[in-house]
Amino acid sequence: MIPALRAFAARVTGQAISTFARFMTAPRAIWQGIEPVPHQRVYFANHSSNGDFVLLWTALPAPLRRQTRPVAALDYWLTSPIRAFIGREVFNAVLIDRRPEARTEDPVAQMAAALDQGSSLILFPEGQRNSSDAPLLPFKSGLYHLAKTRPGVDLVPVWIANLNRVMPKGEIIPVPLICTLTFGSPLHLTPDESKDAFLARATQALLALKPQALS
Repeated sequence: MIPALRAFAARVTGQAISTFARFMTAPRAIWQGIEPVPHQRVYFANHSSNGDFVLLWTALPAPLRRQTRPVAALDYWLTSPIRAFIGREVFNAVLIDRRPEARTEDPVAQMAAALDQGSSLILFPEGQRNSSDAPLLPFKSGLYHLAKTRPGVDLVPVWIANLNRVMPKGEIIPVPLICTLTFGSPLHLTPDESKDAFLARATQALLALKPQALS
């Protein structure tokens, strides 16, 4: 496909996905302790639905959305030409191979390179969709290593509420429900803070944004 035509198709597809997400969820962004200004950030969120990063990306104001890239699973998004087009062209995702034995690039280095190019990121530190009764799965170490590699970048917790009820696991037809996304105060790795201490602090910062009615 001609590059200009691909770019046009990507813009139209992105607008269509965003419009559909807004129609189904009427997303409400609550900026709690931080403002929606175009600073470079890593938005880290809970992960209970396959539509999480789409909704978070959609909820961002347009100037922020244009500079923000989701971190997504390469082994999921490259399974078909359509998924590859959406992942690469529409969302410009940082595609991470979750199979250590098959990796040719270091995931933290990939994310750091995207930050060095001026992008913000959407990251799910649980590493996989949470289908358990626990509010969060244990965080993987990637968020810590990224914070250590690029300590000046704001790490912004975001709690996504209700999206797992819009598209329950195993269902193919979404149910329209209002969703909220609560953006909290940014975190940074403190000097000499251990991995376990930082991940515990990041976990608590995210859990603190969970609506009380959902506890």
